[in-house]
Amino acid sequence: MREGYEGTGPGAITPDGCAVELYSRLPVGEEPGIIAAAVPAGARILELGSGVGRMTHALLERGFAVTAVDESADMLERVRGARTICGPIEDLALGETFDVVLLASFLVHAGDPEVRRGLLRTCVRHVAEGGCVLIQREGEDYHANVPRERVDPSGFTVRIVSSEPVGDGVNSVRVEYEFPDAVWTQTFRARPLTTQQFEEALEEAGLKVDRHLTRDRTWVRAVPTARAAGQR
Repeated sequence: MREGYEGTGPGAITPDGCAVELYSRLPVGEEPGIIAAAVPAGARILELGSGVGRMTHALLERGFAVTAVDESADMLERVRGARTICGPIEDLALGETFDVVLLASFLVHAGDPEVRRGLLRTCVRHVAEGGCVLIQREGEDYHANVPRERVDPSGFTVRIVSSEPVGDGVNSVRVEYEFPDAVWTQTFRARPLTTQQFEEALEEAGLKVDRHLTRDRTWVRAVPTARAAGQR
């Protein structure tokens, strides 16, 4: 396990505390529709942190060509119909570019700033000229009003049990997923980012916000800056 990360429950647990069986059960939600509305039909997508393929499979069904990247071989074993690559995202260097690079699952909020920089550099390294990077952010109140819970229509309950500062602007977050037949927990570290901090992190990597894709501003379409484009 990575320091500060932990998971409990049935089945394999990845180094960042994610339970493979849990993520195989979770519904995909509205994300594929948000992505499809923001990019050209049939685009080549590099999905960073694909997990078991919840979004991968939905994007394939919409006609996109997806390359799915994850550091967990156990996760990637569940992916069907896409090219898969196993390894740390921040070290990825495929020597090719894509119409769309997708960084979802709040990965931009990595607790370690060097990891965040590596993730964003990977995005810039792999986005094609004229392409875009789609990034999912935490909501503004993600770390507020804790504990809280939500009952999903499919029949499970997700609880954010705690979000406690652990120093240097990082929070330790504990989440519980309760199903009728099993319970999983995940503890991870997240760095809340103001809009200014988020945009500064993008700028440092050579990206800028093009537009927000949702009213709550949690989904962002970013593009390379002129400086980054000139360094290709």
